[in-house]
Amino acid sequence: MPTVADSYGSHGSQMKQEHPSSFTQGIKMVMKSVDLRSDTVTKPTDAMREAMCNAEVDDDVLGYDPTARRLEEEMAKMMGKEAALFVPSGTMGNLISVMAHCDVRGSEVILGDNCHIHVYENGGISTIGGVHPKTVKNEEDGTMDLAAIEAAIRDPKGSTFYPSTRLICLENTHANSGGRCLSVEYTERVGEIAKRHGLKLHIDGARIFNASVALGVPVHRLVKAADSVSVCLSKGLGAPIGSVVVGSLSFIEKAKILRKTLGGGMRQIGILCAASLVALQENLPKLQLDHKKAKMLAEGLNQVKGIRVNVAAVETNMIFIDMEDGSKLTAEKLRKSLAEFGILVIPENSSRIRMVIHHQITASDVHYTLSCLQQAVQTVEEPTRI
Repeated sequence: MPTVADSYGSHGSQMKQEHPSSFTQGIKMVMKSVDLRSDTVTKPTDAMREAMCNAEVDDDVLGYDPTARRLEEEMAKMMGKEAALFVPSGTMGNLISVMAHCDVRGSEVILGDNCHIHVYENGGISTIGGVHPKTVKNEEDGTMDLAAIEAAIRDPKGSTFYPSTRLICLENTHANSGGRCLSVEYTERVGEIAKRHGLKLHIDGARIFNASVALGVPVHRLVKAADSVSVCLSKGLGAPIGSVVVGSLSFIEKAKILRKTLGGGMRQIGILCAASLVALQENLPKLQLDHKKAKMLAEGLNQVKGIRVNVAAVETNMIFIDMEDGSKLTAEKLRKSLAEFGILVIPENSSRIRMVIHHQITASDVHYTLSCLQQAVQTVEEPTRI
């Protein structure tokens, strides 16, 4: 395993000579910053800032912002849907979509027990939308058992007693499963179940482009079975703000009304949409490199004693690190130790840490992270004796 000094070549060797205690006595120096907390932490590129500065804008609430229209038309075309709508966040995009499909209060949506909508979106579908969640267990790969989905659908004859099932939601990639991808075949089989029972299918596609690249499948094929999709622009694509929901013309008309109701109608949003157009052009092709760097990091991490990584499960840009049983390590101890090296991560729980690669993480950052993590683990496992 290379040392921190090795990660910097001759410069690192020079620092090792000038500051030997920093490398030989366990005193850490923050030589650089590597932010692996999420792919939401990226900074706008120079090209994005220039596009935002020069964006042609108008009042989008009145429907006249030309840059917003251009982004929405491009996204609808890419996703193979009739229309699209820019929204401030993925959470709002999912809430709008669920409410548009479940427009009768007391309706029910079937979704994974570990999916983003259910776990991380403040229960908005129930508290704001009046929609009842019916959870089905998420498997390790992010899927739900097809038979379990079908079994969860309410019999319309019981409508006197039960909520009426109107919607099924999937998440692709599935974040809490480590960025795992749902295949075209799986998605289409869920779509068939939905159609057979007269239901709608929504895909939380916050990282759908990551899934498309990883699977080698055009994104429109991945979402063909869906009635609506929410796509985040500020995650893997690296735009500063915003998401887009896509679907039929009638769906988007409902979505516009709901966006206004929820306070998401904004004025000159072309400033934001201009950066998103740059992200589609510049950063979409970089997703494959993000995945390669994630795999490289995972393989290196798996060689470190005291932690383990399921390398085979690293399909896109996410890595989960688990503390080995019997280790002195905890996720919080390791987080603090890594922070002293300038490496930022987020604990998932007391024994798991998540790392996420994005386009502003370089191969050098990966090597630096590996060398620092080796030392961070040793520091926790074998603290300096006084």
